[in-house]
This record gives sequence, C-alpha cells and structure tokens, in this order.
Amino acid sequence: MTARVTMYRKAEEELYKLSQKAKADYFNFCHHFRANPDHPGLDLKPLKGHTHVYRAKVGPDHRALLLRAGVDGDGTQNWLVIAVRDRKDVYDGLKVDINRVTGEIECVDLTVLGDSSVRRAGITSAAVNGLDDGPAGTSAQGTAVVSEAAPVSTEPTKPLLVDYDAELLLGLGVAEALVELALVVTTDAELDLLVAGAPPLSKDILYALAAGMTPDEVRTEITAPVRLDDEPDLTDLATALRRTQVTAVDETLQHAIEEGDFRAWKVFLHPTQRRVAHAHYRGPARVSGGPGTGKTIVALHRVKHLAEKLPPGNDKPILLTTYTANLATDLRMRLASLVEPALLARIDVIHIDQLAARVLGENTSAQHRKKRVSDQVAASELRQLLAELGETGWEAPFLFDEWDQVVLGQSVTTRAEYFIVRRAGRGTALTRLERNQVWKLVEQFTARLDKLGIETWGQAAERAARYETDRARRIAERATSPADDDSSGRRNLTWRYRHIVVDEAQDLRSAHWKMLRAMADLTSPNDLFIAGDTHQRIYDHHVTLGPLGINIRGRSTRLTLSYRSTREILEWAQHIVDPAHTTYDDLDDGTDTLSGYRSILRGLVPEVQKYKSWDKELGGLVDTLSMWRAELAALNLDPTGRIAVCVADRERVAEAIHHLTGEGLTCAELTKDGPQGDGEIHIGTMHRFKGLEYQKLAIIAVSAGVIPRAAVDRYKTDDPARYAQELRKARSLLFVAATRARDTLVVSYNVTASPFLPSRTEDTG
Repeated sequence: MTARVTMYRKAEEELYKLSQKAKADYFNFCHHFRANPDHPGLDLKPLKGHTHVYRAKVGPDHRALLLRAGVDGDGTQNWLVIAVRDRKDVYDGLKVDINRVTGEIECVDLTVLGDSSVRRAGITSAAVNGLDDGPAGTSAQGTAVVSEAAPVSTEPTKPLLVDYDAELLLGLGVAEALVELALVVTTDAELDLLVAGAPPLSKDILYALAAGMTPDEVRTEITAPVRLDDEPDLTDLATALRRTQVTAVDETLQHAIEEGDFRAWKVFLHPTQRRVAHAHYRGPARVSGGPGTGKTIVALHRVKHLAEKLPPGNDKPILLTTYTANLATDLRMRLASLVEPALLARIDVIHIDQLAARVLGENTSAQHRKKRVSDQVAASELRQLLAELGETGWEAPFLFDEWDQVVLGQSVTTRAEYFIVRRAGRGTALTRLERNQVWKLVEQFTARLDKLGIETWGQAAERAARYETDRARRIAERATSPADDDSSGRRNLTWRYRHIVVDEAQDLRSAHWKMLRAMADLTSPNDLFIAGDTHQRIYDHHVTLGPLGINIRGRSTRLTLSYRSTREILEWAQHIVDPAHTTYDDLDDGTDTLSGYRSILRGLVPEVQKYKSWDKELGGLVDTLSMWRAELAALNLDPTGRIAVCVADRERVAEAIHHLTGEGLTCAELTKDGPQGDGEIHIGTMHRFKGLEYQKLAIIAVSAGVIPRAAVDRYKTDDPARYAQELRKARSLLFVAATRARDTLVVSYNVTASPFLPSRTEDTG
C-alpha cells in the first residue's frame, strides 16, 4: 500500500446519498488508489487555485476531491477524501482550511448557498476552469456562480447575527470561509443553507447564537471544550489531519455506508463531546445532560478510547453496562460500528442484572441457587402474606417499595440499621414504632420468599454486591500481606475490570453501584465513567453516589446542546417534566435542571392528534406510518429502524401490531433483547424505548387514565408524597418517549388527553 485514505465526515454524508453502483465504484476506486495513487486510470490532477487539493476519477459519473496531507516516515502518502460528487458539480466554492481554534482540517462548501446571501456579502465563488469535468460557473445545485461584478443587495432586512462581528465569530471557532456570509444571512432558511455545508463546530456556534445563546455561553459550552492549549500552525496539514476526526476507508465503513446514514449518525461524536470522551480522569467521572446531548455516544467513544490504550492481552478489562437487556444489545451494535473486532473482544458489554447473575453463579452452588422472579410476582406474594396475617395497617405497594428501595437498596441487614437509615425520596416519614412494624413484616416477607426458593432481581443485586465487596476486601488485604502469604488464595485475585463505563446511570440501584464500586480499583485513574440524566429516571431507584464511595465532585460535565431532537420537539417535551414545579436530583445530593438545555436543530412542531375511539386512532396511525414510509422511499432510504411506534401501555402493543400487520405494515416488537423480527416498524412500550433513537416516532394511546395510570389517583389524598412520586415517574416516562424522536413526532390519544400533553390538539376524528 502506498497511500492511506480516510474520509472527511461531509464526504461520508455525500456517499450515503449515492446509488449502490456509485458506492461500489467508490470503494473500488479506494482499493486502486491505496495501491497506486498515480495510476493513469485514476486521472489524479491538482485543482486550480488549490495547493493541496486534487480531484480523481470515481467511475464514469463521479469524482472525488482529495486533500494531500503529508507523507509518513515509511513513504506512505496520507490522503483525505473531502467530497464525492457528480463529475459536473465538484469544483465550485470549495474551501479547505485549518481551524484556528481546534487545529483541525475543515472543508467548507459554498455551493449549497443561494445567490441572495452570497451577493449581500459581496463574495465571489470562483469556478475552476480548464478541467474536463463539466461546465464552469455552475454550482452543485445548478445555481449560477456570482461574479465579482454582481451588485450588492440593499435589502433592508436585519441580519440574524447583526450584534456580532467577524473577529468574534473567528475567535469562537467559525470557519473563516463562512464568517462574512454568516454576518449577512437574514432568515432561518438562509442560515440552514449556510450550515448545510459547514463543519460541525461552525454549525453549532452559528445555530447557538441564532437561538439566543450569548457569546460567553457559546465560548464556555461549545468553544472551550475543543480549543487547543497552543495556537495551531495553520500550514501544517499533517498535524491537522491527526487532530481531525475522520473515518478509515475499510470494510467496516463499507458496511455502514450500505446500511445508511442513520447508523453512522447514532455513533458520531461531536467536537464539543470529544474532550469529555478522551479526557484523563483521576477518579470516577460523570457526564450528564438532557436527551440527545450525546451522553450515550460519549460513553461509547469513551470505551473506544480506553480500549485503544489497553496493553496487549486476551482479557476483558473494560466493562460497558446499562440497566436493561435491550439497551445492552443496542450498545453492543453501536460499539461494533466503532471498534475493530480484536478490541471489541476485550470489552464486556452486559446489562447490570446479568452481571449480578454472573457474580452469583460464581459464588453459589447449584443446589443453593434461587429462581429469580419479577417484582410483580414477589409483590403478589407480599399481598398474600398480608391477607393471611390480616394486616390492614400497611398497603402492599408501600411495603414492597420500602423493602426494595430502602432495605435492599442500602443493604440493610438488621433492625438497628433500619432504624437509622436514610429514606431519601420515599416521601412518607416513619416513626421509630412504625419502622419496627415495617421491619417485622419485611422479615416475614423475605422468609416467605426464601422458603419458596425465589428472589427478586433487587435481592440478587444486593447479594452480588456483598460478594464483590468481600472480594475487594480480600484483594486489599493481599496488597498489605507478606509476599509469601497465599494461605487464603488471595494471590490469584485481581480486579475484575480496569475500566467501567455506565450508561443510563440514573436507573441503577444502590446495590448495583456497590457491586460496581468493588469491581475496579477506584484508586486508579479512569476507573469509572458514568453517563445519565435523572429527568429520564423511570424506575424508583434514588441514589446518592458519595455515601457509596463514588466521589464525582470536580469531575462532572454537563452537556447542554441536543444534537438529536429538533428545537420544536425539545421545547414541547420540556413542558412534560414540569421543571417549574417538579425537582430532580443529580445523583450527588444536589438538584439537576434542564436550564440552558437547548437544541441547535430545527424541524416540525410535534403534532397532537385526537380521536373518538381506539379503533379510529389505529386507523390514523396507519395513515401516518404509510406517509412516512413514502417520504423515506422518495429519498431511497430503507425505513427499517427509522420509524417507530411507542405505545403508552403494555396491553395495547399486541393490538397495535395486529392492526398494522393487517394493513400490510410489517412490525418488529421491542423486547428486552432488542427488536424481534425484521419488520420495518419498531413498536413497543415506553419503557422499551429507553436509550433508543428514531427519525420518525409516533406515540399512541396517550390518554387520561393511561398516563398517568388511573390507579395512582388513590394516593392523591391518602399518600400525597407517593402521589407526587408516581406523577414524576409518569412524566419522565413520557418525556423519555417524546425525546426519542430525531426529526418528526406525532402524539395521539382517544377520547380524553393525558394531563401531561402540553400542546394544542388537532381533532382528526
């Protein structure tokens, strides 16, 4: 191989949109180019007006523009593909520079702009003449290129960024080629055109300023995390290429291109997120932020970064864990897009309860193992126990939650411990006498489960935490014991993991955190990385990390920019969680907020549809899904995995699947193991959508009595604290569901709307 070929992100996006034949031609081109860039058939020629930019032939109808970025010590040439286009449209308005803030290579495409904004700026987009690839003077959209003699418009419309100047934009990190244009755009539509060909950092900055962020906020939240410590050399392309996030041209990229751009979008790391993912931490670290801010993507790239720094070996020193099985499946699939197979084999991707089960399997003989049952099964046993005892002073739901969240959650093993334990988040205060009564019932309940040979997953987590804590104690003892002391077998004990990364951290139990705390040496750097958002907590596991031995103070980062949901979806969804009246913790004895949380994307306002019956609502859903399929087909995109239906209650999932299938729409149900089947439309309950993302999403059956459930009304008078807790959980559930949508969101209900719906309703029949 005499050349190394990588792809700029914008070129990768262009490649997604080409035909299958054009994609095949491109990968064939890369194969030949790597072997010999000077092969006559590639027709490699420098572009006029550019020192380092070349164009080469990709099949009969397309051309690649490449940046030559130096030669390695072994003679290997480094080439960056910056565009892949029709042979008639590749030359006009392309600007390649090194960003003075990040030191990265940036490619700006001015051909996407209409005449008006270019003319107002008085900027000439010079055509490149003298090549054989089509007429000069036309842009990629067929727009006439503006000449130097073009008159400057005197339109009186006020520019969007009228309060700013070129020096400020350059200092924030906007690409130099875009600055003058950015200062004259007057409409959102023009700004959208401008950033369509812009580098991600410029796009973030310009949208943020247009959205109302102050320059200081932009400087702090967007620029500072990516600014180099030293001034970059704006002529050193080789160093700039090493700083630039590019994609290697290999079989992995080819498979991703064939699957479509949505897969790549789900793992793309934005510049403002990169420093968080690649930082060196001297202890546990946490990243928080609202939906779509990239917490999961940061966690995935954190794993990739740590894996690439591992010493050689065949062990699995990195753990990536999350709360549910279907989320673990999704993480594993995304990670496979990022990490080469040899490194992927050294990463343990497993959901937290499966990890606890593994620990119990190692420490429990077959004859002493218990059958694990759902909370519903155990709660049924508790209700039966209370009936047998004639106990009417305590309700089963309260007792079960007290046992699950307080007793198990904090590993309380004695009555004395229960008398003094904190009960944060439980609402209802208990006297010492009442705690004594509760403890007696809890003891009888656990004895009943033990006699039946069953245990809940909460019990399993608590037992696993005790085993791991004991294991960590023995490892610590080994470190202080004489070198020849191996009487207890401690010499062979090692920490299970070198690095642990946790996604959806807000839903883990205290016992889970105790188990994880004991699985890695938390005195070593980069030991524990946590990603989560308590606004998305949909289970009753309230945890404070500090008392569990996990200190994140000074190592917490809050992401505020949403790269998934549009501004319209985000603003609509924020009303659901009711930030003015509902508080959320930050996992560390403080409160969390969505203040400053904003989207840089624009789109359609979410649509709320009212129907007179459930049958009519299903009929409307068919119409919506059929329209979305047609829209994607027009773009030559496979709808599979891009469209989803979120059902507000479990009972209606099967009914919805049956109806859609009868109308010729294929479905894949979301289960704990991920989508089952190869149907185009993913469908499941709100809980199953946790951590997932879709371009187009319909949420159905969002009716009064469904969300929140009618059953919670009984707590309104008898237990106001429990009532508030149930409402908060239901709000979070709907908030999570709504923010799974990237571009389009339709919400429907029948008869009476859920009180949580914040928007006006369109009566569709």
